[in-house]
Amino acid sequence: MAIKDNKTNAADAKSAAALQSQCYPFRTIPMRMVENDLNESRSVRDERGRENEGTENEGTSIHLLFYLLFIFHYTGKMPRKARIDAPGALHHIILRGIERRKIFYDDQDRDNFLDRLETVLTDTETPCFAWALMPNHVHLLLKTSATPIPTVMRRLLTGYAVSFNRRHHRHGQLFQNRYKSILCQEDLYFLQLVRYIHLNPFRARLVPDMKGLDYYAYAGHSTVMGNHDRPWQKTDFVLRYYDEKRSLARRAYREYVKNGIEDGRRPELVGGGLVRSAGGWTAVKALRKGTDRVKGDERILGDGKFVEAALTEAQENLERRYRLRANGCDFEWLVGRVAEQLVIAPEDVLAPGKYPQNVKARSLLCFWATRELGMKTVELAEKLNLSQPTVSQSVQRGQKIARQQGFCLIETQKQ
Repeated sequence: MAIKDNKTNAADAKSAAALQSQCYPFRTIPMRMVENDLNESRSVRDERGRENEGTENEGTSIHLLFYLLFIFHYTGKMPRKARIDAPGALHHIILRGIERRKIFYDDQDRDNFLDRLETVLTDTETPCFAWALMPNHVHLLLKTSATPIPTVMRRLLTGYAVSFNRRHHRHGQLFQNRYKSILCQEDLYFLQLVRYIHLNPFRARLVPDMKGLDYYAYAGHSTVMGNHDRPWQKTDFVLRYYDEKRSLARRAYREYVKNGIEDGRRPELVGGGLVRSAGGWTAVKALRKGTDRVKGDERILGDGKFVEAALTEAQENLERRYRLRANGCDFEWLVGRVAEQLVIAPEDVLAPGKYPQNVKARSLLCFWATRELGMKTVELAEKLNLSQPTVSQSVQRGQKIARQQGFCLIETQKQ
């Protein structure tokens, strides 16, 4: 609550302030106090120096806390949890129509979505193992490549929403504010997730039986069975789990999917973090009777150790990005670092053209900008005067260059 009228009497002002402190306790902290605390902590750190690694990490954690307080001060609520992503990570993605409305009216809409999905996955070299289009939502099982999953989804959803609105003469938002992305432990849950996703049309009664599912064009099961050809779906990777011979593998895969019908809906595959981590409500109840404690997180599907490791890595990535930015490592600094490592002029890093040295510099720049500074490909496209798909390709190329030639930004960052 804010007091805008300067003539408000003292009693009303006092009452309003008291109510504000009860509802938004952090918003009553003057920003200058937070700024003074930050400045004081910086000066103390400068005087003492970095005595050991623990001191640096502690200072970073304090600054992250102040960052969260800043957001709370201005918005009245804490920020949403960041998505957890890394090259090679397996994600179960669920996107829904706004207010659970339909996002596909007919087969033309579905075909349009699949065409766009194929283009984006091919451009970004993102593997897809399972998928299903439902009337008001979509399931995807993807593995992160050099292009982050948020970039892949942004391209897919934005393009489809624009074309859908144009075709159906509508305006406004098509999808819910945020799609759900669940980081999954591959060795434990891969086959279960493929089965769960591919059974969705059957559970929703879009097909009458397994034979109908075998030929249903808008789920990945028919592709695995060989009844539809979709080169972007990694069917061979799935079938190798069952047998080296494709015909025997398909028979075993189909039997496995059919047996999953009796399991019904699997809330532990899409439900709360602890339910996922423990493997279902039965396991959760057993844990409550014992003394074990399992780490749970709504963004992760895996056992306790996997969840703990994923959260630790995500926190390290967040702190690394924060340290870079706190030390003045912005886009301009990054241009200089790329130029220094390749022994070229900074303006050559940003120069257009397809000369090998320019392409190499631009690729490293795009890779480090997205991975280390957390910049979006849309922002990079504007800065470099490139298309977003070109930037995504540069990110992939930059990752290969950095790995093959041993370039490492973190070891040479400013301290």
